[in-house]
Amino acid sequence: MNSADITTTPKTLTVLNPYDLSPVDTIAENDAADVETALTTAHALFRDRSAWLPGHTRLAVLERTAALMEQRADQLVETAVREGGKPIVDTKAEVLRAIDSVKATVAALRSEAGEAIPMGLTPATGNRMAFTQREPIGVVVAVSAFNHPLNLIVHQVAPAVATGCPVIVKPAPDTPLSCLAFIDILHEAGLPKDWAQAIVTSDNDVAEPLVTDSRVGFFSFIGSARVGWMLRSKLAPGTRCALEHGGAAPVIVTGDSDVYEVREALLKGCFYHAGQVCVSTQRIFAHTKVATRFATQLAMKASGLVVGDPMIAETDVGPLIRPAELDRVHDWVREAVDGGGQLLTGGEKLTDTLYAPTVIFNAPKGCRLMTEEVFGPVVCIDPWFKIQDALDRANSLPTAFQAAVFTRDVERAVQIANGLDASAVMVNDHTAFRADWMPFAGLRQSGLGTGGIPYTMREMSIDKMIVLRTDSLDNPIDAEPE
Repeated sequence: MNSADITTTPKTLTVLNPYDLSPVDTIAENDAADVETALTTAHALFRDRSAWLPGHTRLAVLERTAALMEQRADQLVETAVREGGKPIVDTKAEVLRAIDSVKATVAALRSEAGEAIPMGLTPATGNRMAFTQREPIGVVVAVSAFNHPLNLIVHQVAPAVATGCPVIVKPAPDTPLSCLAFIDILHEAGLPKDWAQAIVTSDNDVAEPLVTDSRVGFFSFIGSARVGWMLRSKLAPGTRCALEHGGAAPVIVTGDSDVYEVREALLKGCFYHAGQVCVSTQRIFAHTKVATRFATQLAMKASGLVVGDPMIAETDVGPLIRPAELDRVHDWVREAVDGGGQLLTGGEKLTDTLYAPTVIFNAPKGCRLMTEEVFGPVVCIDPWFKIQDALDRANSLPTAFQAAVFTRDVERAVQIANGLDASAVMVNDHTAFRADWMPFAGLRQSGLGTGGIPYTMREMSIDKMIVLRTDSLDNPIDAEPE
């Protein structure tokens, strides 16, 4: 039989609802030929400067995108809840953030520009003027995570559109539908289809050329540190990148804190999206004066959280993304408790997809809950007496991202904030606070580069300097007599 007569059935991906594991949708996966076509198309667009989209076109596309997202907000919410499992109240907030992120991109596009470079300060630089202007860095490849299936995509794709970079985005196989919806909206808003392409695949071998190909100008990755640093090592020479990972975010609570206020502030930071957030509060170091009382209060509130169907408005905590993740979290909890940690609440599987919000007091220092990112609804409270001891424990990991301090003493707040290894320190607020226009950067193993809409746009651009040499700069025209 001739090989041309052989037909292959396209591989399909079934998206499951992480709450009840029911099928949400089935979509065709892309193959290696699709990846090659996407790269070829995107690279050809970038190399043809006559095809670059002018700023006013990109601006208009993004403005129409925000308007279409507002019109379809309810549909976007339903899609994100069904594929990602984040409770509907929180998902509504995510969709609003995603819309605002597009608007922030528009604002940055209107305001971000080059700068004048001083000339004429030495004899050698006379007769010259210099300035920079922004140009797209090249083809952008974005590989995204599941936990914010719409807003993360917006953070990676909208800046690429704004800066004029052709973009190829690969969403997490668990949550591709929100990504596809956003790409469709961009196209409907007037962006030519080749300027934003989505590749959906669960096969890492198929996706690998998106990382390794020399035609990629910028690689944006959101996901685990293990995968991110491995992918960075495979980049072609010259490819720039940004990596956003996570960490076991620390909080320091001083002895003068109001435990009830701290409890309310941290409850969301600990259990938002079942702890599946890269800056979720995971390790709380509380002064011995308040540690036991605070731990008891937090456990009491955690035990009252509603765990269940994320489509129900009353639900506080939804499912983990996959049953295997629930099993892993439970293993970590059992390790901490068997090692001497005091289980104050939780520590049990409620279903195959739901895990009880868990609070552990005085967990063993070397257990995984105290040394690695759990990405689940678990928090550990550790007492301290000397502040340097608390700082040493908070700073002891190879990861560093966002942190927090709770105190009524402003001088103590500054002292502790300065002592924490973190790119951002929240004072009297939880570690997961974020505004989409602020810088967002993991340190050490937690990431590389800086996220946040305007910062991502800068990373996806180059500053091209133009130096103009002209004798007229040092020889002004004499005024002609009338």
